[in-house]
Amino acid sequence: MTADPLALNAELERATTRLLTTVEDLDLAPPSLCPGWTRGHVVTHLARNADAYINLLTWARTGVRTPAYASPAAREADIETGAGRPAEAQRADLAAAATRLATAIDALPPEAWSATVALPSGTEIPAARLVWSRLCEVELHHVDLAATYQPSDWPEAFSRRLLHDPATPRAATLTTPDGTTLLTVPDAPTVTGEIHALAAWLTGRSDGADLTGDRPNLEAWK
Repeated sequence: MTADPLALNAELERATTRLLTTVEDLDLAPPSLCPGWTRGHVVTHLARNADAYINLLTWARTGVRTPAYASPAAREADIETGAGRPAEAQRADLAAAATRLATAIDALPPEAWSATVALPSGTEIPAARLVWSRLCEVELHHVDLAATYQPSDWPEAFSRRLLHDPATPRAATLTTPDGTTLLTVPDAPTVTGEIHALAAWLTGRSDGADLTGDRPNLEAWK
């Protein structure tokens, strides 16, 4: 699933602004919704993830393989170290990293968006998908901060795209309370709910208690 990266970039900029507003006065020491991570871990991850995407954009621009992270161990070490910094340093780091990424996106030549790069998981994707991938990081982890931002705050267009993203489990046929079918999965149960609630459940940001229908165990699709 690839969309116009420059069209999605405007949405990424708005999502980043919302994220930075949330963390502006947020205590980063309490636990986040990510097991074993504090809010500080989430904020530091988002900063380093921005730098990782800059590396991938560099790969797309130059043709020189530039991995997102030096190694999985280095990624974990950077997050762990960064999470222990004063909150103000973490906030400034996140804002600066987001600005660097925005600059890299704006500077990428049009022809470079068709280049193939590899995510940390090893999955190869066109560079044009990177903006959507980063938008997912920002929106999902914004919820993970366990602050005021909830899946119901996601823009509807983002929630709809999540439902159709290849990385989202195809676990059920999805419908809205008014009977609109959002996604059809043959031989699967039907689950009904608001669009953001369905997206939250499928991405692990909700237990699905606000949905109706025979919800399958999503572990089988991970």
